[in-house]
Amino acid sequence: MTNKNRRKPLLLGAFVLICAAAVARLGGSIYSLYESQHAHFDGRSSTSQVSPMTAQAVAIRFVKDPEPAPSFFLHDIAGRNISTADEKGRVVILNFWATRCPSCREEIPALIALQAKYQSQLQVIGISEDEDGPKEVARFAQKAGINYVLVMATKELIAEYGGVPVLPTSFLIDPQGRVVQRHVDLHDYEQYDREVRALAGLPVDMPIERFVYGGELFPKNGAKTAELPDVDFSGLSEKQKQAAHHRLNAESCTCGCKLALAPCRVNDTICATSKTLAAAVVNQVRAGISKSVDSQPDGR
Repeated sequence: MTNKNRRKPLLLGAFVLICAAAVARLGGSIYSLYESQHAHFDGRSSTSQVSPMTAQAVAIRFVKDPEPAPSFFLHDIAGRNISTADEKGRVVILNFWATRCPSCREEIPALIALQAKYQSQLQVIGISEDEDGPKEVARFAQKAGINYVLVMATKELIAEYGGVPVLPTSFLIDPQGRVVQRHVDLHDYEQYDREVRALAGLPVDMPIERFVYGGELFPKNGAKTAELPDVDFSGLSEKQKQAAHHRLNAESCTCGCKLALAPCRVNDTICATSKTLAAAVVNQVRAGISKSVDSQPDGR
């Protein structure tokens, strides 16, 4: 055999080894991605109690041991009686929001589309935290084309659901009246769509996983602990806290995340920009300094 012919098996063997190593590295990367997506839900490395928005979902995730949704009986902005007890048998998306909140306004078209698509299986209930009253909310809703139920939040209702420090916050309630998921900040249509279909017993395109939440869905002391990571609300009255939360959910962080300050603090607890800006907001409120918020409550 010539030297040239002897080299052929050696080159072929080297090629095979290189390919095997590449496959192993790829497999490790995929496994690492899968692990990072799942670690949040089993308590191994979670720094937040919020389900993350992943670029490519691998499963539909619901709480393993869901709690009954805190019940309420209110009037919607048209004066009709609304009760969570009346929605048994349907999926409910309970969405805490406000017209001043940029992420809330951005999420509205997805909720409108979901309500239109699943009229008999789903009821979206928007809980408005606006202080301008139902008439202004109704005006906004008409311009935005909102087709789902809207009620005005009460202090008691907000406390029942854990304080709701970030807007929007949505609670997904199954047909048995149990909260199976909590989404903090803007959430995408596709994930909501899969969750609604799964809870309504319709076909879905990925497996359903049950995870241990690792915390309280709605803390029992929510009226006093509507806090944000590393934001010091000490010394503020309840009215001042409310004013601070309003601003933190309406004023944008400048770190490049395109979020308001409150959701940035929740989603990225090490963000120095939102930490500094949030502290400035709280100090201004503490000192009695008011600042107009750049919001567009008429839906423009």
